[in-house]
Amino acid sequence: MSTSPPPGEPGQDTASPELLYALFPPVTESPATDGPASPRRRNRRLWNLPSVPILAALIVVVFMSGVVVAVDQNGPVKAVAGAAPAAAAELASDETVEDLPVPSTTPTTAAPVPAAPAPRTKPAPPPANERAKSPIVKIGEIRIPKIGLVHPIYEGVTLTVVDKGPGHWPGSAVPGQLGNAVFAGHRVTHSHPFRNVDKLAAGDEIIFVMPDGTYTYKMTKQEIVKPTDVWIVNPTPTATLTLFACHPPGSAAKRIVIRGDFVGKS
Repeated sequence: MSTSPPPGEPGQDTASPELLYALFPPVTESPATDGPASPRRRNRRLWNLPSVPILAALIVVVFMSGVVVAVDQNGPVKAVAGAAPAAAAELASDETVEDLPVPSTTPTTAAPVPAAPAPRTKPAPPPANERAKSPIVKIGEIRIPKIGLVHPIYEGVTLTVVDKGPGHWPGSAVPGQLGNAVFAGHRVTHSHPFRNVDKLAAGDEIIFVMPDGTYTYKMTKQEIVKPTDVWIVNPTPTATLTLFACHPPGSAAKRIVIRGDFVGKS
């Protein structure tokens, strides 16, 4: 049995380096006795529970944290809080922050590109020699259901060409093209394709079958002009048709002119 006084009793040296050992002595297993444990032994067992030293350590940590927080509130914490607005003010004064572009939600429509103007046709002058030999070039076919006409058409208006069939005035519009498509033909000689054009009325169809499609015109008017009225071949701003032949039948005194407007391609 130890002769040292128990911790806290008179005569104990509290400055001894063995104070922690005295407060928390190691547990020594002793043989079980039948008698009740003394109060001093029960207290020693309580301190030996694992949770008690941990709880004591937590209390010390909480206590010390309160001290640190109290110190920080009077110094560095306030300094950091004051530094944030200052840093923001410095950024606002020294640097310019550019906003990212916001994409527009308004749909935009590109301005329509104006269509290129249609090329203007330029009919050739009347042939200086109407009997000059010219190549015979077939370019298509003319059909006029009202008078039962179905006939090949050729390029040129010299008699060499027109004797074969209706001839296209060089430089004038071709069927379906913007401008005035002009054709000349006989009424009483050779195959006399235009013999009955005087029987056409407004609305009658005049059809051209060409290599690139079928073009339909509708007759609009009939007129009688002089042989010198070559203005009948002048270009027009829209797709139009002019057929002309000698008038009256068997005479070259005048010209009969049939006009038509383009109505579609098929």
